[in-house]
Amino acid sequence: MASLSSALFEYKYLILCAAAALLCARLWKGHVQYKIDQQFAAQHGCKPLKAWKSSWPFGLDLLSKALRYAREERILQFFVALVAESGTTFEQNLLGARGIDTVDPQNIETILSKDFSNYGLGLRSKHFYPLMGSGIFTQEGAEWKHSRELLRPQFMSNRFQNLEQIKRSVQDLIECIPSSGIVDLQPLFFRLTFDTTTFLLFGRSMSSLASEEVAGQESEFADAFNVGQDYLAHFGRLGDFYWVANDREFRKACDTCHKFVDNAVKKALEDSKRQTTEMAERKHYVFIDALIQETQDPKVLRDQCLNVLLAGRDTTACCLSWTFRLLARHPKVLEKLRSEIESTVGLGKNAPEPSRNDLKKMAYLGIVIKEVLRLYPSVPVNGRAALKTTTLPVGGGEDGKAPVLVRRGEAVGYSVYVMHRRKDIYGEDAEEFRPERWEGDALKDIGYAYLPFNGGPRLCLGQDFALLEASYTIVRILQVFPEIGLSEEEAKVGVGKERQALTLVVASAEGCVVELKPFDG
Repeated sequence: MASLSSALFEYKYLILCAAAALLCARLWKGHVQYKIDQQFAAQHGCKPLKAWKSSWPFGLDLLSKALRYAREERILQFFVALVAESGTTFEQNLLGARGIDTVDPQNIETILSKDFSNYGLGLRSKHFYPLMGSGIFTQEGAEWKHSRELLRPQFMSNRFQNLEQIKRSVQDLIECIPSSGIVDLQPLFFRLTFDTTTFLLFGRSMSSLASEEVAGQESEFADAFNVGQDYLAHFGRLGDFYWVANDREFRKACDTCHKFVDNAVKKALEDSKRQTTEMAERKHYVFIDALIQETQDPKVLRDQCLNVLLAGRDTTACCLSWTFRLLARHPKVLEKLRSEIESTVGLGKNAPEPSRNDLKKMAYLGIVIKEVLRLYPSVPVNGRAALKTTTLPVGGGEDGKAPVLVRRGEAVGYSVYVMHRRKDIYGEDAEEFRPERWEGDALKDIGYAYLPFNGGPRLCLGQDFALLEASYTIVRILQVFPEIGLSEEEAKVGVGKERQALTLVVASAEGCVVELKPFDG
């Protein structure tokens, strides 16, 4: 027994020594890396960043506040206040990891364009994978480039067919508006963009606005998709600890979304094997057809389709919903836009539908949408992670004008929503809805200070289609319903003060309840 006890003691002693040696090695490696980073910072003129002052260990007070504001559906208001308190570029230490947050256009341009190769998606791929799989939003490198090339022809070659499908879907939406005119437009806009995006993906629309049966299926998918995205946003707030929130509700939402898209993919695969008449008669590029030429793996096809569905459905639907909320609250803007529509194509249900050229002529329509996307950019919060130690051009030192060190692996978050509200860029009325700010040359060279569609190599491929869809929908609805009413209670809620549903996009948590009044001329 004595020899056994002695052996166990020696074994434990060896383990303890090995652990101590590993700890020392890690500390030494960290010390050496710190010295290397400091030398790199000195060579590039980097100076310390202003830090968000935490009163709790590991920045838990910041996390607690963020989670509380998220529950109250006001987290973007919290981000605006955080930047006002901490500056336009600052660092925070959250759960032991240093991170940088910025709303400086120079820094954002560096991340997205000038120093693009030094930044990756960071934890996004891990966060998104259970729902989105491997697609254009989660891929990097050669895979991502290949996905872009597959998708590009969809928007470059199909402009005529895309507009025709938009026209059909908008007409379906108009017919869904009740005779009372009182309607929540937001769910209708999500069904509209679901229909147009499924046309892009599969060569035929799901027609959820025209069919109650499909509308029910779309609603089930939409509910699950929204739940899934809500979790992805929550994962982003938890960082490396995202796994603690991966519960049964999230997995069920993922399963519902996957089954819905799997059914569409299955039909596309069956059609491709039979070379159906429908496929042969297509005179336009269809994304799923091009994908099937490369792979018939159902999961690969599902992942790619889900990624495109997210981009095409959610972003434009949110833009349209915010547009009508803002027009209802700003009657002078509505009157000016209505006059432009009347002089260009006329008002009334039987007025000519606007053509692409008609839409291009409507300059005020263009700046109305531009102002909506300034106040409510489709993707309000984003981020990257450094693939190697590098720098950002501004944010360091007392004046915030010196370069900043970004260590390998560190996350850099940026908020277009907050940047678009900077008064030093957009004026004292930056938080107000005023399309006229875009008239003249004052904001002509705005550059990366206006970023509704991302920038650099990952610039949104579908921005022209999104603007076309939004423009046509706005004009056609206002032709038929040129007046928009609003309840007194709704009218009291100021711009940016409403409850917001922040997932990967930002939607109104209160919907878009308005009273549409038909043209009586």
